[in-house]
Amino acid sequence: MIDTVHANDPSAVIEADRAHVWHHLTQHKPFETVDPRIIVEGRGMRVWDIKGKEYLDAVSGGVWTVNVGYGRESIVRAIADQLMKLNYFAQSAGSIPGSIFAQRLIDKMPGMSRVYYCNSGSEANEKAFKMIRQIAYKRYGGKKYKILYRERDYHGSTLAAMSAGGQDERNVQYGPFAPGFVRVPHCLEYRRHEQEGAPSEHYGEWAADQIEQVILREGPDTVGGLCLEPVTAGGGVITPPDGYWEKVQEICRKYDILLHIDEVVCGLGRTGTWFGYQHYGIQPDFVTMAKGVASGYAAIACCVTTEAVFEMFKDDPSDKLGYFRDISTFGGCTAGPAAAIENMRIIEDENLLENTRKMGERLMNNLHELMSRHRVIGDVRGKGLFCGAELVADRSTKEPVEEAKVAAVVAECAAQGVIIGASNRSVPGRNNVLCLSPALIATPDDIDEITTAMDRALTKVFS
Repeated sequence: MIDTVHANDPSAVIEADRAHVWHHLTQHKPFETVDPRIIVEGRGMRVWDIKGKEYLDAVSGGVWTVNVGYGRESIVRAIADQLMKLNYFAQSAGSIPGSIFAQRLIDKMPGMSRVYYCNSGSEANEKAFKMIRQIAYKRYGGKKYKILYRERDYHGSTLAAMSAGGQDERNVQYGPFAPGFVRVPHCLEYRRHEQEGAPSEHYGEWAADQIEQVILREGPDTVGGLCLEPVTAGGGVITPPDGYWEKVQEICRKYDILLHIDEVVCGLGRTGTWFGYQHYGIQPDFVTMAKGVASGYAAIACCVTTEAVFEMFKDDPSDKLGYFRDISTFGGCTAGPAAAIENMRIIEDENLLENTRKMGERLMNNLHELMSRHRVIGDVRGKGLFCGAELVADRSTKEPVEEAKVAAVVAECAAQGVIIGASNRSVPGRNNVLCLSPALIATPDDIDEITTAMDRALTKVFS
């Protein structure tokens, strides 16, 4: 039980936090003079901090996670009931919620077949990387081991995931990284002028062709996998240009390259379909997911594969090294799939995919209206309830605004009681995108409140 004496004393909690908690992605020097933010309660799309201030959360828990909103009693009950019956057993054995959720998940993913459970997006991506590497040894004598990743994409914070990280500021000071990971160019049409030879028409196909050029440079017989986000998240909310994904699929099939889609952010409804890749008519070999799988009520991540990939690891038992020799300790925790089952039921029963599409359209319309009034907005883009507004000092040159100004807009929105996000510590000189990812339960009033706060903040910061 939480120490209620201290929990009811905000100053004691703040001092304990200041003295002992190491926050994620945070420079702690300011905490010597200002209090850390401590969130104590959430209901629907609202959260309250320890000082009683109420916020409308437009980023679903800060990192695009709480898809079905806060305070879902049915998920909490599902977790509690399962933990009393069986809290954990190593995933070398099965469990009832693990089996049920795997079946329901695969029902939403035509062409996919197998679910490998783990506990974070970084770990899920590492599982896919390891599978690709082992396939290289099992089928290609170890030669087809390279994994391509895209500039501006992000796949996690472990060293191997950072080796596939397209955000240079996330990687600074943490190398050297694992060999065999090779970068391909981004597909941000708004900044095609920064890419030599990029055309004004058919940019999507051209951007995909740049991947093929990297493959040819490296040698197709050395490239085993390509890992991409369906919509680039922290690198600037980059929606793929027309023709891009179709050409990427064609290139992967041409050179026998396994396609790995990182759905850690987009998965489970964020873009208005169950998965982001489903907008584009492609068939991946791997799909990884985490954040929205259980909306943050329990830790769960999945690496999902086709049956063809799974079959590559079914060998004669006499080959003691032929199967996938991997374990994720907390992949055996039953709270994750129990929460995920109920999370999926809520999305279905409350028709949240449709709501996401409708509210996403309203959000984009509001952002375009803001763009018409604020010349500092150079571009707006997004899919479903996953949108971004890129801020520029000059629309004609597309020079990004200084990062301090972006941070000031975020701070001013928070002062109004609306939490929005921004790209930061990601791409040098390009951390200039305001990021929005409200829960899938958002209402028209919620959407309007978010963009009204942005309107006021932009006016104040750039007047």
